[in-house]
Amino acid sequence: MTIKGILIPIGGNEDKGFEDDEIHRLDYIEEGILSHVVNAAGGVNAKIVVIPTASSIPVEVGENYLTAFSTLGCKNVDVLNIKSKKDSEKPEAIALIKNADCIMFSGGDQSKISKYIGNTTIHKVLSERYINDANFVIAGTSAGAMAMANEMIAGGSSAKAFVKGAVIMRKGLGLSPKVIIDTHFIQRGRFGRLSEAVAKFPNLLGIGLAEDTGLMIKNGNDCTVIGSGMAIVFDGSHLTHNNEKILQKGTPMTMTNLKVHVLANGDHFNIDDRQIKVLPIESPFV
Repeated sequence: MTIKGILIPIGGNEDKGFEDDEIHRLDYIEEGILSHVVNAAGGVNAKIVVIPTASSIPVEVGENYLTAFSTLGCKNVDVLNIKSKKDSEKPEAIALIKNADCIMFSGGDQSKISKYIGNTTIHKVLSERYINDANFVIAGTSAGAMAMANEMIAGGSSAKAFVKGAVIMRKGLGLSPKVIIDTHFIQRGRFGRLSEAVAKFPNLLGIGLAEDTGLMIKNGNDCTVIGSGMAIVFDGSHLTHNNEKILQKGTPMTMTNLKVHVLANGDHFNIDDRQIKVLPIESPFV
């Protein structure tokens, strides 16, 4: 199946044009992640809908994105705070999704996204437009990125890395069903959490996104790293030992022959064939 839309999962804490955090090293207007989002959606005239459902402070988050997109020159930005499944069935909300060029999911609690949007009319419209509409963009940061998967990381302890039960899995929106996404990956030490998720589902590709780092996923398969940090790719398709299924909860796990790639801005990988293409060493930082 050919997918015409574009998916942009982001690792959280992306540059919004007004932070002084040292991790934000790219020019916001020219190279920032939100600039990539706007360009993919068709430019500054794109109709953008921000969905802060995952957030515990949706009004503040919505205002931050309005400011961030305004800084980039965008004029057609709406905030749609879905707080229940009933909200996902409202005609005016559905109309916004049908007419948007870009949907931007905020961070927070990814379980709220799956709870309030999963298996609703808005979910159906999002999925159909992502498959059928060229240049339709679904972006999501932190929780919004994690909810894109079918097997969604819903929580879990980073401190108990490599112990069975450190990760909690639930069903996400299934927009990218061949991957498991974790976010704030470097900053919160989630290597073990994603490792256990891949041990549970070794046929899926694990993707750990650092903050201010994202992927541009085209055709549902072709990924390009964007942003100032790293994307860590876990390939468990050739594991030679994986005792996750036989262990009791709380028991240290063993995995061998887990393939790990560390990728940065401009590097590419393919979800289906697991092929990696990195920039030549002599290439300038992009």
